[in-house]
Amino acid sequence: MRISSVKELDELRREIQDSRDPDRPRITVCGGTGCSATGCKGVAGMLRVGLKSRELEGRVDLSVTGCHGFCECGPIVIVYPQGIFYQRVTPEDVDEIITETIEHGKPVERLLYRDPVTGEKKIHETDIPFYQKQMRLTIGNNTAIDPASISDYLATGGYSALAKVLYGMAPEAVIEEIKRSGLRGRGGGGFPTGVKWESTRNAPGDIKYVICNADEGDPGAYMDRSILEGNPHSVLEGMIIGAYAIGSHEGYVYVRNEYPLAVANTATAIQQARELGLLGEDILGSGFSFDIRINRGGGAFVCGESTALMASLEGKPGEPRAKYIHTSEKGLWDMPSNLNNVETWANVPLIINRGSQWYSRIGTESSKGTKVFSLVGKINNTGLVEVPMGITLREIIFDIGGGIPGGRRLKAVQTGGPSGGCIPEALIDLPVDYERLAEVGSMMGSGGMIVMDENTCMVDIARYFTSFLQEESCGKCVPCREGLFRLGEILTDITQGRGRMEDLPIIEDLSEMLKDASLCGLGTTAANPVMSTLNYFRDEYVAHIRDGKCPAGVCRELIAFRIDREKCTGCGVCMKNCPSGAITGEKKQTHVLNTERCTKCGICYDSCRFDAVKKE
Repeated sequence: MRISSVKELDELRREIQDSRDPDRPRITVCGGTGCSATGCKGVAGMLRVGLKSRELEGRVDLSVTGCHGFCECGPIVIVYPQGIFYQRVTPEDVDEIITETIEHGKPVERLLYRDPVTGEKKIHETDIPFYQKQMRLTIGNNTAIDPASISDYLATGGYSALAKVLYGMAPEAVIEEIKRSGLRGRGGGGFPTGVKWESTRNAPGDIKYVICNADEGDPGAYMDRSILEGNPHSVLEGMIIGAYAIGSHEGYVYVRNEYPLAVANTATAIQQARELGLLGEDILGSGFSFDIRINRGGGAFVCGESTALMASLEGKPGEPRAKYIHTSEKGLWDMPSNLNNVETWANVPLIINRGSQWYSRIGTESSKGTKVFSLVGKINNTGLVEVPMGITLREIIFDIGGGIPGGRRLKAVQTGGPSGGCIPEALIDLPVDYERLAEVGSMMGSGGMIVMDENTCMVDIARYFTSFLQEESCGKCVPCREGLFRLGEILTDITQGRGRMEDLPIIEDLSEMLKDASLCGLGTTAANPVMSTLNYFRDEYVAHIRDGKCPAGVCRELIAFRIDREKCTGCGVCMKNCPSGAITGEKKQTHVLNTERCTKCGICYDSCRFDAVKKE
């Protein structure tokens, strides 16, 4: 079926909406990568079997949706119309869910979310603290949409923004609306989206390209992946609107090959949009033509940089070029090109449908709208959170994230991925927006947020991210290639007890050189983790160098284990678990640890139930 007018699109939408009874029982299973890893496919399969065996098939809808965000609780199942939220569901729980909830309308108490502070059970998603301070604009429909169904997207108002643009707005008016909204690129740089569109439109050239950057390479970050997995049509609709505004007829989604579900769901969405006439020639009978292809990247972190990504699209090595040539003028194949990331494109239909004035009221004066973060690390509630710009780090970490496990103290939070900075606990009330994060030596980045507790060594964190960036550097420019290598050497020496106090000013000089002389954003921001840890946690560097100690007890060469004779009960657990045979002793007698044979693996420390193994 091909739609050739807005009237036909509206008729199809009404037909889909009229066919759906809002009071009809519906079960949604989170099918994102996180829940897939914990067994959601088995849960969905058992639900299909259970509904069929009880002759409920056809009377109860079942859909596998995108990521619900609360990855810590997966697999997640929600039963409508009651909206009952079930966590950590297994295939063995399915029969009870069907019996109690579907047939008798009662919640299964043991599967409800329990507040870790009050112990109170929460029935509905909106009652759970993790969701209460969120503003889920771009990922909110994940719970309502089967990503393989364009009908689900149309039922929620999908492609209405595209129709509005094609038949009611000139390209220049679309660009003005995006500019007035204050939308900034969500991929890291925060450049005003409307300004970039305008530059590309005004650039000379008959051929122009629109590109979606889905090459999400930050460790622990999976925001873009989840949007493409759960609601790919929102990204496609944003790209089509952007192409109309810019004057482009060809687009690409550049997505890393490590995202198979995102690739599959996006490919399905593109095919469905083509079949309905929402992609391809003469979209909705408007005379405007635009099509999208998927290009799978090899997983190089540097290909998240615009010019390196475009080089990869051309079949060349993913190496960046100098920034004095703007991609809006000479990008892909030397043609004007506009690149935005997944989250940026997904915001576009919202702005067109609800208006720039509505969007610009969300957030801060310079950072409008919402931002999706992947909240990971030493945090109770791991998952995806979408919050208005300007919310504080404290609210994200403690109100939404539930604080630090085991009652431990927050030490730092890193924002912006490997190129971001580590923000100390003292700045926990910092509002999260582009400018404020930059002021304290960090950045927004694509939205990674890694929480660290008191057992995190900040010197080792700096060494880890420097090592990561060293491996991911394309090696094209000397400052990045050689500077990162030398930084890594110095940080490794410090964590292994070979550091010198003279190393600290060398680190600062190298960091300045990387910032000033590197060719692309990978190099210019590579020193952020190092400099932020050195600025805020210099005492840890000094302790490693001068005292030969790792305060967090992480760096192996700087720690030692011993057994407290007064606390050791002789249970033998540490001796049994020690892989190097460094512990000896008779049962019910004090054990002894041979420090020469000890590999400092820490297994004895972790396995002792009597606090008899000490780490010093």
